[in-house]
Amino acid sequence: MRLLLVEDDSMIGESVRQGLRQDGFTVDWVQDGRAAELALRNAVYDLLVLDLGLPKKDGLDVLKTLRLRGNRIPVLVLTARDAVADRVKGLNSGADDYLVKPFDLDELAARIRALLRRQSGRADPAIQFGDLLLNPATHEVTFQGKPLPLSAREFSLLEVFLDRPGAVLSREQLEEKLYGWGEEVESNTVEVYIHALRRKLGQDFIRNVRGVGYMVPRRS
Repeated sequence: MRLLLVEDDSMIGESVRQGLRQDGFTVDWVQDGRAAELALRNAVYDLLVLDLGLPKKDGLDVLKTLRLRGNRIPVLVLTARDAVADRVKGLNSGADDYLVKPFDLDELAARIRALLRRQSGRADPAIQFGDLLLNPATHEVTFQGKPLPLSAREFSLLEVFLDRPGAVLSREQLEEKLYGWGEEVESNTVEVYIHALRRKLGQDFIRNVRGVGYMVPRRS
């Protein structure tokens, strides 16, 4: 899943970006409110992690503008403003969750996964799909009752497909989910990972939709 992190403190931003990447997320990072708005207009993100005390445009104003435009992306506010009034203002402005600094990276990742589950309409932390069970929290996959070893990219790609079974996703959309800014993407990278997943899960698990992209069919 691809996240946008908006944090002006370089030490915190780099620490959070690295921690979330190690937890399997694709993370883009900007350091001011204007850059955040530009990024949100030019890329599709699954979730926004937003500091409030930002240069150029305050995070609360970024959030209000986002909601006024009808953008329903989940927003987790990450801030040093710990007064109850500040939390209430953030939530009433459209935030979905609120985490006060200092914080634990494991808790941040858990809250992000909870918001993503809610966005997908799931309550269970694991994704059950036929004989396949994928747990985003532990990065474990079982297939037909047996552990299924996957690389980090294979796991991320599989999670994208299982989050939207029946949806046709283009190669470009899949690349956007898997790769952040500055990461080199070879022309056939997605196809390589799809081939690997088919080899492990069956050739018909991921289907080609000619001229459009790929899909995992819904299960009846």
